[in-house]
Amino acid sequence: MRTVANIFHRKGRHNITITPDATVLQALKIMSEKNIGSVIVTDNDGHYCGLATERDYARKVILLGRSSGETKVSEIMLEHLPRVTPDHTLDECMGIMSAHNIRYLPVFSNNEFYGVISVLDIVKETILAQQETIEQLHSYIHSTI
Repeated sequence: MRTVANIFHRKGRHNITITPDATVLQALKIMSEKNIGSVIVTDNDGHYCGLATERDYARKVILLGRSSGETKVSEIMLEHLPRVTPDHTLDECMGIMSAHNIRYLPVFSNNEFYGVISVLDIVKETILAQQETIEQLHSYIHSTI
């Protein structure tokens, strides 16, 4: 069974962060430059505070007629997301995401922030696992012929 650890083994731990006092516009620029849909919000000491996503921007800035250049990340970030560990299975993560209608999960190892996984990460890892299974079955079939 694939776990969150498999995702980080594949994609690495490249955490893109921003501070709560940064503007939403700054967060959006980072997301655009890095081609990502969220940024991790950390305090000045690097401790996890929450997550700011494109969805938060759409719902909490655009739809409310607020200014991206004046609104702080702290005003729109998600602070109380469910947390998972590297040992959680992909099925468990999908269940959590579905139950909470979220696309991202912060990952903690020994109560220390580790990184974030997305629903896209889970889909990619699931496809990779299926491809590996197909290759193994293919090799098995050809080895018995």
